[in-house]
Amino acid sequence: MLAATRLRLPHARRAVAAHLPPRLSYSRVSIASLSRRVTAGGTIAGTRSFAASAASLDDSGANAVSRRPADEEDGDAIPADELTSVGSHEKEHEHAVISTFDLFSIGVGPSSSHTVGPMRAGKIFIGDLDDHGLLEKVKTVKITLYGSLAATGAHHTPQAILLGLEGSDPETIDTGTIPSRYAAILDNKTLLLGGRHHITYDMDRDMVWRWDQVLRTHPNGMRFSAFGEDGELLATNEYFSVGGGFVVNEKTKVDENLFYKGVDKSIVHGARLQHTHSPEPGPGEAPQAPDPIQPPYPFVSGDSLLALTKKHNMTIAQIVYDNELHFGYSHEDIHEKLMRIWGVMDECIRTGVSSAEEKLPGRLGLRRRAPMLYRRLMRGFYPGLASPHLQQIGAGQAMTAEQIDAPDGFAAHVPPSAGGNASGVGFGGKISASRPTRVIGTLDHPVTPMPPRKTMIPAMDFLSCYAIAVNEVNASGGRIVTSPTNGAAGVIPAVLKYIVEFVSDDPEKSVVTFLLTAAAVGMLFKRGSTISAAEGGCQAEVGVACSMASAGFAACMGASPETVLQAAEIGIEHNLGLTCDPIDGLVQVPCIERNSLGAVKAVTAAQLSMASQNVYSVTLDEAIEAMRLTAADMSVKYKETSLSVRRRTVKIPLTVPAC
Repeated sequence: MLAATRLRLPHARRAVAAHLPPRLSYSRVSIASLSRRVTAGGTIAGTRSFAASAASLDDSGANAVSRRPADEEDGDAIPADELTSVGSHEKEHEHAVISTFDLFSIGVGPSSSHTVGPMRAGKIFIGDLDDHGLLEKVKTVKITLYGSLAATGAHHTPQAILLGLEGSDPETIDTGTIPSRYAAILDNKTLLLGGRHHITYDMDRDMVWRWDQVLRTHPNGMRFSAFGEDGELLATNEYFSVGGGFVVNEKTKVDENLFYKGVDKSIVHGARLQHTHSPEPGPGEAPQAPDPIQPPYPFVSGDSLLALTKKHNMTIAQIVYDNELHFGYSHEDIHEKLMRIWGVMDECIRTGVSSAEEKLPGRLGLRRRAPMLYRRLMRGFYPGLASPHLQQIGAGQAMTAEQIDAPDGFAAHVPPSAGGNASGVGFGGKISASRPTRVIGTLDHPVTPMPPRKTMIPAMDFLSCYAIAVNEVNASGGRIVTSPTNGAAGVIPAVLKYIVEFVSDDPEKSVVTFLLTAAAVGMLFKRGSTISAAEGGCQAEVGVACSMASAGFAACMGASPETVLQAAEIGIEHNLGLTCDPIDGLVQVPCIERNSLGAVKAVTAAQLSMASQNVYSVTLDEAIEAMRLTAADMSVKYKETSLSVRRRTVKIPLTVPAC
């Protein structure tokens, strides 16, 4: 039927015109360029489909792409390495202010741009079909994934899109049901559009992977096309997941989702859809009347934000707070939402450190480390926390070998001559362990070996543990807060938890100050550069999160706004050029460890800025622009494609995932 569909394109165009009212030219259901777009939805008679759901993505396959016949190419797409613009979709708007609760949103792992965004896109598309009376007429849906979305299918992109088409939302979906629901779709080859309309859906036929091509707006592009009973095209649209869970459309960016994360713009406060502001009056000019649409304190850069704090004698957190009031939130709403975000972050840490699972999902078989690290720290801050491996640790409690597992290869035992008891513990509570051979070094040498010693920095050890815990939950598809993305979701919660447990005398006040300040910095990056690894590599995720956390930490320490922005600059400056190269397309290696290092670096950057007394040479705005230019120059191999040198140096068989 699909081949016949392509042979009736003129009829399809007439059918679309009959089905869709004229006002849809501005809606999310676009009918432009149908003759070009429809061919990307499935197999054309007599040609070869590029549905790489199980094909090997080896070097020979990559080279073969350049030899593909010209008639198989997508007219709207370009080779992945030709897209060099970064952040251009943001530059058109006059100010950077968005809601804190759009920058920090609750979703599911493992990726904000590859999981959360595609799920929202699927729900938006189905919502539009329903609004225009087309949902019940749909018989099949074609999905084409481009660029990074296709290259890293292990980020659960197919699952997210299909469940979004079924009406699920990232914030409310039951994460425990995702695997079973996805398996049922594959096994039964049926899809319940909008939660009520059954259609046939064959994954191998109806999802096309174009990892070697991108659409012109953004590397994370996807195209949805809905077809009727006779194969006629009912509607089609392209969506772009631009990082942090935000979804845009090429022609209706603001209308679609660039600045808010809801799927129904009719319930969104009007101020969140408008992002222009009046210029400052010149000398001798009368000040203009306040625009009821624009926020009271719009800023376009770090310098303008700093100028606002000086002009109005307000902290950065206060500036952002008053802008939130303009978005229609009450004081109670803002406090409740901030506490809700922190509650999900804190629960994510708790889940990560108390998990009883030994390994993360995926072919890497990566062992979870957060529970072991937390147990080894000997004490915790969650009352009542206990696991099958370890009872709750109290003051003065004696530890036994059974309570803390030894690492692999370090199992404790008692030699026969030691006179140990039945429990394996020798007299005096001491145990001996069989350990692998350890290189100590020769003592008869001009450079004598250093004696072994143990360094303990308890607070910093907890900081690393918290970050790893969050990202292990993210890697397993759990509930997460995009901060500002899922791949970097461990940095900000870890630093904030560090403040709450080790620094603050007023935790609630610290949470509010930290999140609002960090959000302001995130807004600057979203406007001035990018928060998408597919555009800017890992500097756009862990680098931005480190910068945001640095600013939040400095603000909670009472630093001036200038020092806060300096902390943010240090946080990003030493992450410039960081590549995104997930092994096997999983948000695990090196992502989890990078979040740990990003959290530690954030605290260090804040401390350095506070010790520098506003002595610096590079501003935050200059660092953001440097990041944008670095991203534009970066090879596509290092932008969330799993095609970098790690693929050749790490001995793991990599394929395009059969998701």
